Amino acid sequence: MRPFSIAIHGGAGILTRGMMNSQQEAAYLSGINEALDAGYALLEKGANASEAIVAAVTRLEDCPLFNAGKGSVFTAEGTHEMDASIMEGATRRAGAVAMVTGIKNPILLARDVMEHSAHVLLAGQGAMAFAAQRNYQILPPSYFYDQFRYDQWQELKGSDKTQLDHVASDRKFGTVGAVACDIRGNIAAATSTGGMTNKKFGRIGDSPIIGSGTYANNQTCAISCTGSGEFFIRGAAAYDVSCLIEHCQLDLQTACDEVIKKRLLALGGDGGLIAVNAKAEVCFSFNTEGMYRGYRCSDGASYAAIYVD
Repeated sequence: MRPFSIAIHGGAGILTRGMMNSQQEAAYLSGINEALDAGYALLEKGANASEAIVAAVTRLEDCPLFNAGKGSVFTAEGTHEMDASIMEGATRRAGAVAMVTGIKNPILLARDVMEHSAHVLLAGQGAMAFAAQRNYQILPPSYFYDQFRYDQWQELKGSDKTQLDHVASDRKFGTVGAVACDIRGNIAAATSTGGMTNKKFGRIGDSPIIGSGTYANNQTCAISCTGSGEFFIRGAAAYDVSCLIEHCQLDLQTACDEVIKKRLLALGGDGGLIAVNAKAEVCFSFNTEGMYRGYRCSDGASYAAIYVD
C-alpha cells in the first residue's frame, strides 16, 4: 500500500508559552487531534484525499475555539461572514465560497461548488442562492454566538480597526485548513475562515482564493495557508510554493520556507501554511511564534503542537 497522510492547521500568530493555561492548551490540542482522527480514519479506509480533508475541516468548523464555522468572529455589522475553499490535486478542480452567512459548514458548500456547478468561486448573495438550491439549512445567529468573540468585537465596534485573531491584544490568525495524500497518491487542500473581527466593505481574504490561500497539484504539492490574508493574496503564496517545486526543483520544506520565511516577510506579511505532496511527505512553515498544527501518517507518525518547537 502506498503511504498516506493528513495535516491540519488552526491558525498562526503570537502563540507563546504562558499565554494559555494547561486546560486551554489541552482543549486546543484536543480539537486538533479530533480533526486529525476524523480525516485519518477515512484515509485508512481508502477514502480519497478530498473526503478526508473535508471531514477534518468540518470538525474544526464545529469547534468554537477556531475562527471558522461555529467559532467565526463578528463583522462590523455584528454578523458572521465566512469563506472556504477546496482543491483537488489530480484534476485541479476547485470550489470556493465567500461572504456566506448562516452556513454551519462552509467547506461543504465550497465542495458543492466544485462538484455541482460550473464555477470556482461564489460570493455573497449568489453563494447563498446556490446554498438554497442545494437545500442547505440556514442557522440562526445564535448558533454562531460566542461571548468571548462578542466581547472582542465590542472593543473594536464603531472604529476603523479590524482584528485578524481571537484575542484583541495579540495576533492569532484563526483560519483552519487541511491537506492530505490518499493511498492512490492523490492530494487535496481545504481552507475555511470566519475572517476578521469588525471587518467592513465585504472584505475577503486569501482563504477562498485559489492560488493564494489554497492550492493543490499532484505534480507538486497541496497547500493551506493562514495569516495576514492581503499579503498571501499579493504573493499568491500557495501557488508560489508549487511553482518553486515545479520550476526550481526545490523540495517541499525548502519551497514552503522560501515563501513563508522570505518572500512573505519581504512583503510585510506573517502567518504560515501546511503542505503535503504525492509521496505523503508533510511539512509546516510559519514565521510567527506559533501555529496550531498537527499531522498523522500511515507509518505511525503522529504530531500535534501549538508553539515553536
